[in-house]
Amino acid sequence: GTSRQIPQTIIIGVRKGGTRALLEMLDIHPNIVVAPTEVHFFDWDENYVKGIDWYRSLMPFSYGNQITIEKTPGYFTSPQAPERIHDMNSSIKLLLILRDPTERVISDYTQVYYNRVESHKPVQLFEDIVIKNGALNTKYKAIQRSLYDVHMEKWLKHFSLDQIHIVDGNTLIKDPLPELQKVERFLNLPSRIMSSNFYFNQTKGFYCIRSDGRERCLHESKGRPHPLVNNTVLEQLYSYFREHNAKFYRMVNHSFDWH
Repeated sequence: GTSRQIPQTIIIGVRKGGTRALLEMLDIHPNIVVAPTEVHFFDWDENYVKGIDWYRSLMPFSYGNQITIEKTPGYFTSPQAPERIHDMNSSIKLLLILRDPTERVISDYTQVYYNRVESHKPVQLFEDIVIKNGALNTKYKAIQRSLYDVHMEKWLKHFSLDQIHIVDGNTLIKDPLPELQKVERFLNLPSRIMSSNFYFNQTKGFYCIRSDGRERCLHESKGRPHPLVNNTVLEQLYSYFREHNAKFYRMVNHSFDWH
């Protein structure tokens, strides 16, 4: 009685915002099934040309009362993804998880840093990438990805605000349940995720998941320590994002506790 369904909900981003944590926490819900890997269907042309049947073939089997969710953080910053998703299903519900944009930049750098170290490639200090000739390097991809207002504008050309639910990534890590209950309501699902589904792991410094009689934490690559960043550089980043954040708050009629 199961079949593969095109997702009724997509986690569209943002990279290093907490998309994996959100997906794994939602996977607790009996009415949700999740795609195990990032599909990159709507943002990578070489996948998009394979067509919708190829996309469906990558989804898990589900029952009629279950919602299929996939997550690809690259969708949020992709110029093509909003229109392509709209063409597939104009009434789809989208989940967007965001965190403080400066923290997100540092986390983005941290992931690339560790990947380069593991591949024995040369690495640069955070400050040497973010500052060029004494000024903020606003062309740095990690900074571009944190301009939430710029990317949101593209999504709001194709979707109404009530189709996009924003999850506060900073809150999800500190206190997951309230954020997940908001998602349950947004998706019109019965309330099934409970506080007993989470326990705080002192070693890792964040919540792990307890469901179906087993416990699991996020992959060891999650929650890696960030480098200590020079205060002057931090202030430059905060200052640069301030106006973009204010514009974003106005766009979504909601403000966040960001610098």
